[in-house]
Amino acid sequence: MSNPFEQIVEPLDPKQPLKKFFNLNKLKDVRYARLPFSIRVLLEAAIRNCDEFLVKKEDVENILNWKVVQHKNVEVPFKPARVILQDFTGVPAVVDFAAMRDAVKKLGGDPEKINPICPADLVIDHSIQVDFNRRPDSLQKNQDLEFERNKERFEFLKWGSQAFENMRIIPPGSGIIHQVNLEYLARVVMDQDGYYYPDSVVGTDSHTTMIDGLGVLGWGVGGIEAEAVMLGQPISMVLPEVVGYKLLGNPQPLVTSTDIVLTITKHLRQVGVVGKFVEFFGPGVAQLSIADRATIANMCPEYGATAAYFPVDDISIGYLIQTGRDKEKVMCTKKYLEAVGMLRDFKNSSQDPDFTQVVELDLSTVVPCCSGPKRPQDKVAVSDMKKDFETCLGAKQGFKGFQIAPDRHNSVVKFSFEGRDFELAHGSVVIAAITSCTNTSNPSVMLGAGLLAKKAVEAGLMIKPYIKTSLSPGSGVVTYYLRESGVMSYLSQLGFDVVGYGCMTCIGNSGPLPESVVEAITQGDLVAVGVLSGNRNFEGRVHPNTRANYLASPPLVIAYAIAGTIRIDFEKEPLGINASGKKIFLKDIWPTRNEIQAVERKFVIPGMFKEVYEKIETVNESWNALDAPSDKLYTWNPKSTYIKSPPFFDGLTLALQTPKTIEDAYVLLSFGDSVTTDHISPAGNIARNSPAARYLTSRGLTPREFNSYGSRRGNDAVMARGTFANIRLVNKFIDKQGPQTIHFPSGEVLDVFDAAERYKQAGHPLIVLAGKEYGAGSSRDWAAKGPFLLGVKAVLAESYERIHRSNLVGMGVIPLQYLPGEDAGTLGLTGRERYTIIIPEKLKPQMNVQIKLDTGKTFHAIMRFDTDVELTYFHNGGILNYMIRKMAS
Repeated sequence: MSNPFEQIVEPLDPKQPLKKFFNLNKLKDVRYARLPFSIRVLLEAAIRNCDEFLVKKEDVENILNWKVVQHKNVEVPFKPARVILQDFTGVPAVVDFAAMRDAVKKLGGDPEKINPICPADLVIDHSIQVDFNRRPDSLQKNQDLEFERNKERFEFLKWGSQAFENMRIIPPGSGIIHQVNLEYLARVVMDQDGYYYPDSVVGTDSHTTMIDGLGVLGWGVGGIEAEAVMLGQPISMVLPEVVGYKLLGNPQPLVTSTDIVLTITKHLRQVGVVGKFVEFFGPGVAQLSIADRATIANMCPEYGATAAYFPVDDISIGYLIQTGRDKEKVMCTKKYLEAVGMLRDFKNSSQDPDFTQVVELDLSTVVPCCSGPKRPQDKVAVSDMKKDFETCLGAKQGFKGFQIAPDRHNSVVKFSFEGRDFELAHGSVVIAAITSCTNTSNPSVMLGAGLLAKKAVEAGLMIKPYIKTSLSPGSGVVTYYLRESGVMSYLSQLGFDVVGYGCMTCIGNSGPLPESVVEAITQGDLVAVGVLSGNRNFEGRVHPNTRANYLASPPLVIAYAIAGTIRIDFEKEPLGINASGKKIFLKDIWPTRNEIQAVERKFVIPGMFKEVYEKIETVNESWNALDAPSDKLYTWNPKSTYIKSPPFFDGLTLALQTPKTIEDAYVLLSFGDSVTTDHISPAGNIARNSPAARYLTSRGLTPREFNSYGSRRGNDAVMARGTFANIRLVNKFIDKQGPQTIHFPSGEVLDVFDAAERYKQAGHPLIVLAGKEYGAGSSRDWAAKGPFLLGVKAVLAESYERIHRSNLVGMGVIPLQYLPGEDAGTLGLTGRERYTIIIPEKLKPQMNVQIKLDTGKTFHAIMRFDTDVELTYFHNGGILNYMIRKMAS
C-alpha cells in the first residue's frame, strides 16, 4: 500500500532530487514541537513506515498525541534502522536463523526467505578471557587461546556472514561492541534507499543504550525479539513516559565521568524509571563530552530505564568529525536534523519539550564514588568506602551484607606467591580490571588512569604481584592514544598490560586466579574483592572467588590495586610507602580535569580513528584464515559441542495449537527479589561438578576445554544444563547458596537440571516463583530459552525486568504477575503446592487469570502479555514459530 504521508516528502538538497526525507514540520501540527526529542524519532519511523498494516495512521496519531496518551498503555510499533549483536547473543541468533531455514524447508517453504531484512552488525567481543596478564605478550597469548577455544563458533559465524545477506561481522580483536558502535558503526542519520532518516538501533546486549549518548535512539532487546526485527517485523512497544533529567552546573576538578554516572544511577533508581525513557537536557549537558554522555547512557539498564537519550547537538556533530567520519556526510547529517527540528541547543531553554516529569542534578554536587559490593545502584562515596565495607562484613546476608562473625572480621591468611610471603584479609583486592564499554570508550578516564599510573611509578609505588591486574580497551584507538601520550609504559609497569580487546572481566571472563590465592581465600572464608571499571557487579559474575565487587573509575581501579585493599581511607591513610620511606597519598598523584583535558586535546585525533577502523574487518589474520562452508543451509556437525541444531522447532506444523490450561504444575524453584539473568543463565565458567560439566565430560572433553557458558550458547544441551547453575543462586527450598532444588515427589535434593529432567520424564509441568525485578541484568535470551527447555511453563513474579519479560513471551513461557499488594507471603504460598493455571479460550492483553492450588486455595494473577502482538506470538508458541509459519505459508 502507498504511504498516506507521501505529501510531506521532499529533497534535502534541490540539487539532489533523489535524496529525500519526510519533513515532519510539514505536518503543521503544533504538538510536534512539544514532543521529547526521543519521541520524535519514534514518530518519524512510524510516518516513514506507515503502510496501514504493520504501521497505521492511528499509530502516528497516538505518537503525536504522546502528552495525552503516555499514561494509558498505548501500544505503538517501532521499526529500528538497524540491529546490533555481540557474539554471546549473536551465536544463538545465527543458530536460530540456520534452524529456521531448516524448519521452513521442512514445511515446504523457501529457506532463503529467512534472511535479515533490517541491516545487522555482529561484533565478536565476548569470547576473550584474561588467561594471561602482567606480561608483554598477554594480548597475543589470550587471542591465540580465544581462537583455539572458539574455532568452531568462529567458523560458524563466518558461514553466517556469507550465507545471510545484510549481515556484517566485525572479527574478534576489534573492540567492545558498544564502543565500536559509537566510534564507527553509528550513522546518526541514515542514508538508505533514497531517504534520509534518524539512525536508531536495537541490540542483543542491554548496554546498547550507550549509543543514546550520541543521539542515536537505541536499547537492548531479547535475542528472540531482535531476530524478529531482523526479519522485518516492527517492535511492539508501549508508548513510554519520558523523564526529563536536567543537568546543571560544572563537575568538580577531581570528579570523573564514572562518578557522575554512578551518582545518576543511584538517583534514577530512587526516582523509579523502569520502562520509561530518560531524556537529558539543561545547560549542564553542554559541559559533557560525547564520551561522558555515552558513559551515562551506557548504564541505563542499571537504573532500569528503556533508553537514556541525549539529543544530537553541535558537540555530537563535532564528535563525528573527531572520530574520522566523512565530513560531507556529517554536514548532510546536520542539515537533515535542522530541517526536521531534531538538532538540540542545550543552552536554549525555549527548545525544552514537554516531559512526563522533570528531575535535576547539579553536577557540582557529585563526589568521587564507587558502587557495590553486589549491585551497580549501591553507590558509596570513596570517603565512606572503608567504613561501608566493614559494616557490610557483619551485616545480614544480602545486597549489603556478608554475615561474617565479628570475631573473624580481622582474620588474616598467610600464603606464598612466586617465592614471596604475603597476607590476605577480608577486603583484600585480588582482581583490578580496567574493562568494559562503560569506561574504556572515554578518553578522559582512560588518560586519567594513565596519568595516575605515571605519577604512581614516578613516586615509587607498585602493585603486589598476586593481584590480577588487566587492561582490556574497548577499541584499538584507546591503545593508540595511551601509547602516543606516553602513559602506556607506566600502566604496563604497574601490571596493566593490554590483555585483549573485548568485554572481559565485566562479563565474567576474568580467567583463573593464582592457586595459592584461591586456597588462601577458601581457607579463611575471606570476602576477597574485585575492583573493575565495569557496569555490572552481581554476585558470582566477576569471579567465583570475589564475593565483593566494586565498580569504580579506571584511576580508582589503579588506586585500590596499589593499596591492595578496599579497607582504606584515602584522605587519612597513604596508598603506600616508597623505597625512601616516604608516605604517598592518593591526592599526591591524582590528575586534575585540566591536566587530563590538555592531554586529550593533543593526542585524541581523527587520524587515529580512521587508521584503526579502515582495516577493522580485515586486520585479524586468524579470522581471515578460517575456512567456512559456503552452503545456504548449514550442515550440522553431530560431534560439535559448540554448535547444535536446537529442538525449538521439532514437530512444528503450519496449524496453530490452542493454548491449554497448565495443570498441577510443580514449583521448580522459589526465589526472592532481584534474581538476575546471571542467576538464571550464567555466562562465566562451567563448574567441574555441574550437569553441564558431566555432559561435556561424556563427550570426551577435559575441564581445560570446557570454556564458558557464554561461549557455548550455540549448544542447547549445555545451556539447558547451565540454566539456574549459578553458584550464588538463593533458592528458598534450600538453606544454602547453590544451584540445587528439591524434587518434591521423591524429596531428594538435586541439581536443578536433574530435578527438571525427573519432572519432565514423569510428564509434570513446572513453574518458577519469584519476587521483584525478576530477570534484571543483561539481556540474555538463554535466560528464557533455558527454562523453556527445562519444562517451565510459567513464571509467577512480583515484577519483571523489561527485556526478560519480552524474552519469556518470545519463547511462549507465560509471565504471570501478582496483583498489586499481593505476593507469595501475603497469599501464604510455600512453593510446595501444585498449581493449576486456568488459560481462557479468549485472551486479552494484561488480563487476570485464575490459579488453583492443590490445597484448595485460589487466587488471581495478571497474565503479562502486554499487547495483541505478544498474544499472537503466544498462540504460535513463540515469536520464532510465528515467523516460520509466516515464511513457510
